[in-house]
Amino acid sequence: MEESITFHSESYDLDGLLDQSSREGAVIITHPHPLYGGNMYNNVVESIRRVYRDKAYTTLRFNFRGTGRSQGKYTEGTGEQKDVCAAVEFITGLGIKTISLAGYSFGAWINALAARGDIPVRHHVMVSPPVGFIDFKGINTIHGLRLVVTGSRDEIAPPEHIQKMMPIWNLEATFKIINGADHFYGGYTKTLERVLAEHIEKL
Repeated sequence: MEESITFHSESYDLDGLLDQSSREGAVIITHPHPLYGGNMYNNVVESIRRVYRDKAYTTLRFNFRGTGRSQGKYTEGTGEQKDVCAAVEFITGLGIKTISLAGYSFGAWINALAARGDIPVRHHVMVSPPVGFIDFKGINTIHGLRLVVTGSRDEIAPPEHIQKMMPIWNLEATFKIINGADHFYGGYTKTLERVLAEHIEKL
């Protein structure tokens, strides 16, 4: 069961939900763009959390600085990267050594930026990385990237654009396209959950 928690990123208190189901592995789940209504209660974030929970992972989802009850303000990705690093540090402090990142939309971009640093993340999943909306320039190899998912009708994360980025991000990563889905996965969250579950079972 999830419990409300607070952890620190720089001088800010961040609001999160923790479901500590395992001491072996955990996933940190990041949400879509806060300036467009994105937060940790997003339906796709919830789908990601549900799949990892069902696979016996500890899950942590949280609001980036300036979102919901999290202190601070939006910083165009700079401070948000530090929030991800702080979340990793928080999970590490629980004694969990195997940590995964799973981000949706803006959250996928932030995770990719944070992964350029020296953070102990083993596996990395991106759902609809917004390459049609945000410049991914400067993001080259994404260590630990194992899966990228988008919808065939996603104009914010166009599959043809992502396909070109895959060799740059990680040659070992799998790319899945959900036919008919747009960026918001209306009517397709169960399909997304199946794709994620099949991926996690292979780890």
